[in-house]
Amino acid sequence: MEAKPMNCDEANLLLADWLSNQMPEQERESFDAHLAQCPACREELSTVRQLWQRMGKLPVPEPSDVLRIRFQAMLDTYKDTVATEQKSWVNGLVRQLRQRWTDQPALRVAYSLALVLVGVVAGYWFHQHSGPTVAYQQQIDTLSTQVQEMRQMMLLSLIDDPSATERLRAVSYTNEIRQADDKVVAALLTTLNNDSNVNVRLVTLEALAKLADDPKVREGLVQSIARQDSPLVQSALADVMVKLQEKRSIKPFRQLLRDDNLNGLVKNKIEQSIRELS
Repeated sequence: MEAKPMNCDEANLLLADWLSNQMPEQERESFDAHLAQCPACREELSTVRQLWQRMGKLPVPEPSDVLRIRFQAMLDTYKDTVATEQKSWVNGLVRQLRQRWTDQPALRVAYSLALVLVGVVAGYWFHQHSGPTVAYQQQIDTLSTQVQEMRQMMLLSLIDDPSATERLRAVSYTNEIRQADDKVVAALLTTLNNDSNVNVRLVTLEALAKLADDPKVREGLVQSIARQDSPLVQSALADVMVKLQEKRSIKPFRQLLRDDNLNGLVKNKIEQSIRELS
């Protein structure tokens, strides 16, 4: 069968197929016939071939250790999300009921408390010259304490949720808590040491660092060094210990350096942290 004549537009679309030797025989005959009588397409083919050759000589960049670590953290987060989404509809229903039980009453309570608080402040504003101020201040302090207790309750109720997103949300409540009680501190330390999601552990570490005025938090952070297997968390702990100037961390860091499987970047980070703490 005689090859079908080819125009320039059709030839340009087939340049890549010709260079990669993936063109069917009949099209190749038409393509070669067109090249033989078209200088513009021959020049275009020569230009594309030179570009391909230059691209083939470019070095392939090797991903850094940090990139591998971050990719693994993202992959772990994705796996956790997929595993959660694949749970049966029964588990989903239970989680929804639990969330409604947790969120809606809490929101109603918070809204009610906010209205009462506004009323108290307004009453104090309009009667500050004619009524006792101590009683109003006591009411404000009481309501503020109740709001703090409610936030801690929300944290404790969500910290064990199957969803990593909900656990992250639970940890975020520490930003609104002036002083965490022992139960909250214990829950955060447990999450830091045992949570399956690296991102949750990193956010929890950040939250605990803000509570480091508490001796129990500092002690828990030092003990957590030996329990971490994620390079990201290990590096973040090194930064936190330097920021807090916690010299008790030097010993567990030195023990961690003895691990033959320790990531190279983490090793350098820990060695630098030990020098800064010594």
